[in-house]
Amino acid sequence: MDTVKSLVTESARDVYASLKPERFTLADLGCSSGTNALGMVEEIVRSVAEVCRGSSPPPEFSVLLNDLPTNDFNTIFSRLPEFTGKLKADADADAGDDPMVFLSGVPGSFYGRLFPSKNVHFVCSFSSLHWLSQVPPGLLDETNGPVNKGKMFISSTSPPAVAAAYSRQFRRDFSLFLRSRAAEVVAGGRMVVSMLGREGERHADRNTTLLWDLLSESFAALVSQGVVEQGKVDAYDAPFYAPSIGEIEEEVRRQGSFRMEVARAYEASLSGSGDARKDGRTVSMAVRAIQESMLGHHFGTEIVDALFAKYTELVTATMEREEVKSVQIGVVLTRL
Repeated sequence: MDTVKSLVTESARDVYASLKPERFTLADLGCSSGTNALGMVEEIVRSVAEVCRGSSPPPEFSVLLNDLPTNDFNTIFSRLPEFTGKLKADADADAGDDPMVFLSGVPGSFYGRLFPSKNVHFVCSFSSLHWLSQVPPGLLDETNGPVNKGKMFISSTSPPAVAAAYSRQFRRDFSLFLRSRAAEVVAGGRMVVSMLGREGERHADRNTTLLWDLLSESFAALVSQGVVEQGKVDAYDAPFYAPSIGEIEEEVRRQGSFRMEVARAYEASLSGSGDARKDGRTVSMAVRAIQESMLGHHFGTEIVDALFAKYTELVTATMEREEVKSVQIGVVLTRL
């Protein structure tokens, strides 16, 4: 989120300056429920309010927070007094008008319609669109056996059919995402999205596949110990895809409702502190936080502690040998 913050705030200001709506409606897709769930919304409201300072009152803000129905929206709502208190304190300090913010939770998948037609001025989504709507079809052979044995994502040893299946699923999902938002975003409105991606067209890009390969190695260790059955590992495929900028551009062109203003790849080091043990534990905890529910559903929750103890060990050992990086792609789209 920090990486693309300037893209978000500049785009929000531009939308408001060009459309000047009395009610500015913004949507955060995949908002989650952690302490940073309202962080970017706060930045957007503040940046638009700054445009108005000294010339006119800020608009009313309708904030639409979206995630899957299982998301803990109540935790977000409990932070609303703190959130509005910060905005009021900022306005008082600058002798400006308090922005009025109306917060709503909208449960549902963003691979489909969420909001009324021509209702939203600004959409943002962070670290969500690399999750697919489903595991891609086409990962089984003619005998109904897995074609990507021992791996849960595209790797350097995966058959070409695996990357092709994932790419097809991403194209279907991203096209549906664009069509759905095209119906909801007003002409001149904008979307800023960021997702994990890859810098080139090669699917088995090390920055993309390394952490997945280490997770597969962690499962292999549990299989060798008799903790997990090999068949269960072979049957697990992650609903994840890291696209290239070219793939995103192609779908935007094909769908035809948005103009691409910006598409950038940001490379970030995951070995930030220089302490491999600390960084390895941080990365392992982050991966666990995101994937534990999916892994527990397939393998059973009883194996999770042992799995991530081994994963932390492998990630740490890798970070002692090399710098581990990830790539985020940031995209700005304007509704035609």
